[in-house]
Amino acid sequence: MAKPNKKGPTKTIDIYCQNCQAQLFKYRKGGKGALVKCFKERIVEDFTNTPCHCPQCNKEFARDTLVRGTPAYKFIGGKVRFK
Repeated sequence: MAKPNKKGPTKTIDIYCQNCQAQLFKYRKGGKGALVKCFKERIVEDFTNTPCHCPQCNKEFARDTLVRGTPAYKFIGGKVRFK
């Protein structure tokens, strides 16, 4: 399988915790589909203290995994939202 584009898209989105509305990431997202995963190399700013846990409410919002051989966070359904 093909790896994700290294350069990636230029448009950034803000990813928030669904529970407490704390900002988690500023991310370069491609396409207009749902937010299922987040490649680590495309994260512009990381506001979390511990990986996959919200800095305010400390709930787990994602799991650390490999997607197409690239490190990524796979989001748990209904735990995050983005603008």
